[in-house]
Amino acid sequence: MPKQWSRIFPGQVWQVAEARHFVAALLEGEPSSLVEDAALVVGELAANAVRHTRSGWYRGWFLVIVGFTDDIVRIQVVDQGGDNEPMVRSVNAPLDQGGRGLMLVSACAKDWGVKDRPGGGRRIWADLARVDA
Repeated sequence: MPKQWSRIFPGQVWQVAEARHFVAALLEGEPSSLVEDAALVVGELAANAVRHTRSGWYRGWFLVIVGFTDDIVRIQVVDQGGDNEPMVRSVNAPLDQGGRGLMLVSACAKDWGVKDRPGGGRRIWADLARVDA
């Protein structure tokens, strides 16, 4: 059974940094590259939750779940759902602002995905390798 920790955050922009600190603290003692990737992944997923879903609305929230197995650290962000589906956007011009978050998640993660939740929320997860395979 994997070990798992979670924490709920208010859906405010400044809480994204708190989510990064939460994950980094859980990964204390792991290789710095894993800690950095995990902080980047949770930061991107949390920022997307606050910017693009109901989590960023008045009294909104997002939930961060970090699970550990021998080989994988799974980072999950549960949001309150929104009108658009999360997707990796095509970046057409080098001057485009934004739209690269899920591309970064995809680059860092061994695998990632989205699961809809009953009631309109979503769970976006990313698996990071604990050891090089």
